[in-house]
Amino acid sequence: MSGFVEKPEPVEVPGLEHLHTGKVRDLYRNERGELVMVASDRISAYDWVLPTEIPDKGRVLTQLSLWWFDLLADLAPNHVLSTELPAGAPADWEGRTLICRSLEMAPVECVARGYLTGSGLAEYRETRTVCGLALPEGLTDGSELPTPIFTPATKADVGEHDENVAYEEVVHRIGAEPAAQLRQATLAIYARARDIARERGIILADTKFEFGYAPATVGAEGAEPVLADEVLTPDSSRFWPVDSWEPGRAQPSFDKQFVRDWLTSPASGWDRHGEQPPPPLPDEVVERTRAKYIEAFERLTGNRWS
Repeated sequence: MSGFVEKPEPVEVPGLEHLHTGKVRDLYRNERGELVMVASDRISAYDWVLPTEIPDKGRVLTQLSLWWFDLLADLAPNHVLSTELPAGAPADWEGRTLICRSLEMAPVECVARGYLTGSGLAEYRETRTVCGLALPEGLTDGSELPTPIFTPATKADVGEHDENVAYEEVVHRIGAEPAAQLRQATLAIYARARDIARERGIILADTKFEFGYAPATVGAEGAEPVLADEVLTPDSSRFWPVDSWEPGRAQPSFDKQFVRDWLTSPASGWDRHGEQPPPPLPDEVVERTRAKYIEAFERLTGNRWS
C-alpha cells in the first residue's frame, strides 16, 4: 500500500484546467494550450506522499531549476516559457509556478550516475552491473565510477517504484536515434552540472532528467529533445558535501535524509513494510529538512535565500 496519505484537492483558477496532481507538482493547462506547472511543498518518501509539508520547498525547487536551465541552455532547450503568475492564481503560487511548452514526453526517466549508491548499488552487489553495464570489482557505497553512466528507468505512477532498465529497452521503446540522443544529452548535462557543483563543494552523485518533444516533431528524423520538469534539484538528484565524502558508507546529503531517517527510526512508530500510512513529521524534522533544501540552493547558486 502506498500513494497519498491525504490527496489534496486541486486549486480552481479561472481559465486553467487541472490535469494532474503529482507527488510534488500540480499540472494545469491554460487557454493557450500551455502547461502551468506549480511546485507544492509536498514531500514523498518510501513511495508515500507524506501528510506534512516542508515550507518553501516548492519555491526552492522552482528557483533552482530556473538557475540550472539558464546554465544548460546551450546543451539542451527547455520547456520554460514564462514565470508570470496566471491571472486569478493564489498569491502562494508566486515563485513556484512555471508556464511551459506542452510536450510529448519520452516514456523513460533519464538517469546519469557518477557514483555508486541507491538502486545502482543494490544491483551491483548482485551482478556487478548497473542497468546491464558491467562495472569493475571492488566498488562500494559511494564509490566514484570510472566514467559516468546512463542508467534509464521506466516512469512509475504515484506510489509505485521506477524500474531500472537496460539501454536496449529504451531503444526498443522509442527507437535507436532518439535513445542515442537522450543518452548523449543526459551525460552531457550531467558532466556540466557535476563540474559546476564540485566547484561549490558539492558532489553530484546521480540525477534524473525528463525530456519531451514538441508535438509537431514527434517521430520526425532528428527531432530535438527538450529538457522538462525540474532539473538538478535535491528531489531529482543526490547532492553530497565534498568535505565529508567517504566511500564505504551512506553519505550525508542535501535532500530528505532527515525525513527518511526519522520514518525508519523507533521514534516514528511506523512500519514501512506494513499497511498503515506514515505519520505526520515532527517540527524538528521539518525545520532541518527545510534548512537542507535551502543550503543546497545557496551553495549551488551563491545567492541567499529570501
